[in-house]
Amino acid sequence: MRLGIDLGGTKIEIVALATDSTELLRRRVPTPRDDYPGTLAAIAGMVQQAENELGQRGSLGVGIPGAESRVSGLIKNANSTWLIGRPLRHDLQALLQREVRLANDANCFALSEATDGAAAGAAVVFGVILGTGVGGGIAVQGKVLAGANAIAGEWGHNRLPGDETEWPACYCGRLGCVETFLSGPGMRRDHARFGGDSIEPAEIAANAAAGNAACAATLQRYETRLARALAEVINILDPDAIVLGGGLSNIDRLYERVPKLWTAQVFSDQVATRLLKSRHGDASGVRGAAWLWE
Repeated sequence: MRLGIDLGGTKIEIVALATDSTELLRRRVPTPRDDYPGTLAAIAGMVQQAENELGQRGSLGVGIPGAESRVSGLIKNANSTWLIGRPLRHDLQALLQREVRLANDANCFALSEATDGAAAGAAVVFGVILGTGVGGGIAVQGKVLAGANAIAGEWGHNRLPGDETEWPACYCGRLGCVETFLSGPGMRRDHARFGGDSIEPAEIAANAAAGNAACAATLQRYETRLARALAEVINILDPDAIVLGGGLSNIDRLYERVPKLWTAQVFSDQVATRLLKSRHGDASGVRGAAWLWE
């Protein structure tokens, strides 16, 4: 049995997978925000409860909104800031008396979709989370590619390629990061900047489909930017598939329009990379954490 934990900023989710990937159990609890000891206790309690209920012990993988430093073993780059500087893996191993594998949550998403998701069987998969933030993860031959600095796939904090009239400030301290344009708040801010109401991306998409010209223009700007940003990924990584997750991945027209737009930016006579919607949706991150154990 494989156990996976998705440690999010608002919820902690656990899944138990059988060897054939059948889901045996899945549940979630609120994250004890700003409480590191409470977070450890919540994870340990969920694991123990799941194993007691299922009557067997499992391997454990944990997806986190950050990365483990290769130098110190401490957590870095986490938007759940109470994890930063903490020896999370060491502490969980001590509590649960077993080896624990950690990975960035976007890498877990990519691994899930490469293993038994929308890109199952693809050799190189780039997983994209388009939500409150923008994340990226890479799976190669069914394994996470973390990188020498544990930042492989950190696509959201590169500058958006191309020309813009404004470069918004990002929480990371840089200007014009991909995340500032392609996240949900980024789309909402862009729509308001061009005279629209401050409404959510789902409403923008629905209004565009109903013929609202301002919402249609916002979606067109978003698609053009997404195409430019993904073309840069293709030029560097050349993945077999790019899989989208997060709330904005539910805008169905992206899968038709973006590949048509990225062609002019990709350094190739044709583009074989597929743009796919995630198969497991919100469950992909937690399933990928379980798949950290082969």
